[in-house]
Amino acid sequence: MSITGRTFIEKFESYCPQWLAEEGDPVGLHIGTLNKEMKTIMVTLDVRPEVVAEAIEKQVDLIIAKHPPIFRPAKRLDTDQPQTKMYADLLKNDIAVFAAHTNLDIIDNGLNDWFCEHLGIQHTTYLTKTHTVPYKKLAVFVPVDHAAEMRTALGQAGAGTQGDYVNTSYSLIGTGRFTPVGGANPTIGELNKEECVQEAKIEVIFPETIEEQVLAAMYEVHPYEEPAFDLYTIDNLKKNYGLGRVGELDKPVPLSQFVETIKKTFSLEGLRLVAVDEEKEIKRVAICGGSGEKFYKDALAKQVDVYITGDVYYHTAHDMEAEGLTVIDPGHHIEELCMPELVKLFNQWKKDYNWDVSFIQSEINTNPFKFR
Repeated sequence: MSITGRTFIEKFESYCPQWLAEEGDPVGLHIGTLNKEMKTIMVTLDVRPEVVAEAIEKQVDLIIAKHPPIFRPAKRLDTDQPQTKMYADLLKNDIAVFAAHTNLDIIDNGLNDWFCEHLGIQHTTYLTKTHTVPYKKLAVFVPVDHAAEMRTALGQAGAGTQGDYVNTSYSLIGTGRFTPVGGANPTIGELNKEECVQEAKIEVIFPETIEEQVLAAMYEVHPYEEPAFDLYTIDNLKKNYGLGRVGELDKPVPLSQFVETIKKTFSLEGLRLVAVDEEKEIKRVAICGGSGEKFYKDALAKQVDVYITGDVYYHTAHDMEAEGLTVIDPGHHIEELCMPELVKLFNQWKKDYNWDVSFIQSEINTNPFKFR
């Protein structure tokens, strides 16, 4: 079926919500409208004039970008400037641009997790905590013969996810009693007559951020005109999110070997290395895509053997070296890994929801640095 940009972004934001982005990060819709039909959606790391030209040639309707195209406010719209002209080209050709930046770094099954998968880093946790989300519990009462439908609907809305498990719930069978009066239009029973119904009490947990969609799913399938349910915050479970990842390799490897693995994995001609001991062995690894030098103290606190991040500043490298932290700087552009991974994810959604839309990745290399 055909889809609008709004439909696609609603699904995308259920996976990668804007509220997870770091404060001040300009994620979301930058240019154009989502209220139109989508035939071709292109994923890119950067929105550059040559990428826009590619999008025009390929008749793209929406660009999903890792890096926001308008990161700082534009002071002038002078189309004699290439960077500004591309905004006009996007509008003229009705191409919308939507950015997912630090929220794509933070989410589970996001960019930092994909880095770990490709490098064989296992048993991961976050490097730097950014958000804590309380959990809630919903206890809803339904006739026993509607219980399976309710559990399915709540699970599809995201309730019942706990660790490595999904669709978790608890059910208790009991007797529900009610008397319809006045203008009631009962699904079961008669006006002014007490009714007894065998009901299931279904309990599910979920992060409070999806409360609205969970309750909407409950109301959608509940047979009663006045559903009975309890909703409360629970204190013994919270969901933590963070930037970067810390994990371990399957077995220790020499630093020199690990460097070559990184170069091969990301097709690098070279990288920068900060290391007092180039012969040390690597087992425990921290990684933060993009420019993550400011989190190096967290890597030290996590007692890692090496920290991988881009754009390390000269004087910060001195500080890292003085504190004995081994650092690999493969550059910022390794974040291009988001393109094939997102296209793979989007194509799975296309299959799941029978969408009539094409997902492609940009073929333009936007890395400004070359090694000679």
